[in-house]
Amino acid sequence: MLTRTVAASFLLMCAPLAGLAQPPATAKKPVTDEYHGTKVVDDYRWLENWDDPQVKSWSEAQNTHARKYLDGIKDAAKIRARITALLADESPEYFDLKYAKPGLLFALKHQPPMQQPVLVVMPSADEPQKERVLVDPNAIDAGGGTTIDWYVPSPDGSMVAVSMSAGGSESGDVHVYETATGAKLDDVIPRVNGGTAGGSLAWDEGGAGFYYTRYPRAGERDGRDMDFFQQVYHHLIGTPTESDAYEIGKDFPRIALIELSTSDDGKYVLAQVANGDGGEYAHYIRIPSDAISLDRGTWKQVTQFKDRVKFASLRGSWPYMTFLSVQNAPKGQIGILPVLTGDLAAATYIIPEQDFVIDSFKRSASYHWVLGHRGGISEVQMFDVRGQVEGFISLPPFSTVGGMTLLEDGKALMQIESYTEAPAWYHVSYSDVTPRKTKLAKKSPADFSDCEVVRETAVSKDGTKVPLTILRRKGTKLDGSNPTLLWGYGGYGVVISPAFREPLRLWLDQGGVYALATIRGGGEFGDEWHLQGNLERKQNVFDDFAACMDRLIELKYTNPSKLAIEGGSNGGLLMGAMITQHPDKFRACVSHVGIYDMLRVELSSNGEFNTTEFGTVKNKKHFDAMYAYSPYHRVKDGTRYPSILMMTGANDPRVDPMQSRKMIARLQAATASKNPILLRTSANAGHGIGSSLSQQIERHTDRFTFLMHELGMTYK
Repeated sequence: MLTRTVAASFLLMCAPLAGLAQPPATAKKPVTDEYHGTKVVDDYRWLENWDDPQVKSWSEAQNTHARKYLDGIKDAAKIRARITALLADESPEYFDLKYAKPGLLFALKHQPPMQQPVLVVMPSADEPQKERVLVDPNAIDAGGGTTIDWYVPSPDGSMVAVSMSAGGSESGDVHVYETATGAKLDDVIPRVNGGTAGGSLAWDEGGAGFYYTRYPRAGERDGRDMDFFQQVYHHLIGTPTESDAYEIGKDFPRIALIELSTSDDGKYVLAQVANGDGGEYAHYIRIPSDAISLDRGTWKQVTQFKDRVKFASLRGSWPYMTFLSVQNAPKGQIGILPVLTGDLAAATYIIPEQDFVIDSFKRSASYHWVLGHRGGISEVQMFDVRGQVEGFISLPPFSTVGGMTLLEDGKALMQIESYTEAPAWYHVSYSDVTPRKTKLAKKSPADFSDCEVVRETAVSKDGTKVPLTILRRKGTKLDGSNPTLLWGYGGYGVVISPAFREPLRLWLDQGGVYALATIRGGGEFGDEWHLQGNLERKQNVFDDFAACMDRLIELKYTNPSKLAIEGGSNGGLLMGAMITQHPDKFRACVSHVGIYDMLRVELSSNGEFNTTEFGTVKNKKHFDAMYAYSPYHRVKDGTRYPSILMMTGANDPRVDPMQSRKMIARLQAATASKNPILLRTSANAGHGIGSSLSQQIERHTDRFTFLMHELGMTYK
């Protein structure tokens, strides 16, 4: 319960703002559905149809309304200038490194003022001065709308396959380039990557061609199925894609997501198949005809969805498959399976469950590099091939290993960052566990040396202890008056780890505190932490986040009139739940590309992939749970809702923008306060993946302009 003084302050902050225009009017066109005997009225179903000119006109009017409000805030220009200085600094950042052979290292490089990262090749991580640009999307599309989704070098590094997409769509075609000359080959493979099931590629033995995932092409499926039924094909370099050979996938689930890899020699192909987004995986291995007495290219299934094998690799261990299992080991254990002669029952577990969560591993000829975390904080441990401990890599406090590529046996490159240290690549080895920084290190204009990270604990409704990480300037007074921004996600078993975020420097400079809630639904404490927050247990996620809000107030960091919350995608669902369940606990909310109508989400292309995480309305138990918390259906007329800014992209393939349109319309009609409820739709953008530099600057400018204004902060 709010104290009398704090409550009065909160209501004052919610008083009408001078000059705030009314949002565009939205017509109600009721449609009634019935689910398991429950009738549900939807007033804004018509906003789902983006092909309707009236919907586009409504969206443009909402954009105009939001822009008038945001651009009218007096500190907007100053905030934009500071965000630009932080994000447009010319110091390069390298990511997604891939080692081909001695003297040949690939990397994606982001360096403003370029709008998009480029693909470069260099002799080593200590010789970036010798790098050469291999693929430049900025030269392909001067407007910054084309991005590299991912790339895969051939086994000898002589060629590289690159998936590129445009406009935030994540709909990527694969192009092939010669490494030595940068020449683009005629080979173009359409519809390999997508925003629903992603995409993957693995070169075959000798680099004569590659195996790849692809979605249905024109004429193969009807329109409703074009973003489903991902399958694996093989392409031979120099041949037309129409002659590519089908490999596997016709019997996979409609919502399968496939990731491909090979053994060291490229002879054996591993397909890891996810059953949607819920965390279930099956594994298939392609065994060539000369391996055993089988027909050409036989695929063998080695694990099923029920086996709870989360990750597998053929690298460095053939004829064994090394795998990570959470069966009877929620934090993970690593086993090996003789592929040609045995099944999972014949597996030997060589690395038992540890006191930290195992996320994945990389296997070289002599070592296992085990990557994991403790509550989101990275750990890396080395084991020999028998599973004997070799030691931990010495990582800085509150840090994240964001990437790793193996070099020669026992050596690797590792990307490390933290809340206060910019990402850099380091040399590590079995003989030297102290990382040595390479020249691939970002020199950021954001200096966080005056800041500190502390960890607190909140207690959720059911007694579960929930970690709360806080980034603050040293000497911050705990007097209950600090503008505080709390961020959360909580879904899909995703681990939220420390990350270096330059825009937060602006927030901290203005007296703000930043906090992250490590809530259930994620994977920070293993598989059980995820399972306690998915399907019909999703309410636990919302209770955890609410407890973190209460804890920040209890610790006197802030009060409801100075507290803002933020999340995106699945975290946008979290924001919707907080808006509808606890509108009095915070002053402002920024929600990115969020999910709000839980009864209609599975009808969108990517939404069906979410049914293994959220549930389906076809199942009464799932429906009851989803309808109980579905933000769109929990909006109540006459409620004094806080200030809300929702941001979405018109081309979002992961969360249909109609989710934001419907939620905003419902909130604008229902609210009894005069606080702004705004919708910002970016025309040439998607889920945020592949956003250009200018789009990132505008997004961060708007979020901080809005938050600072609503929390009563003046730019200093």
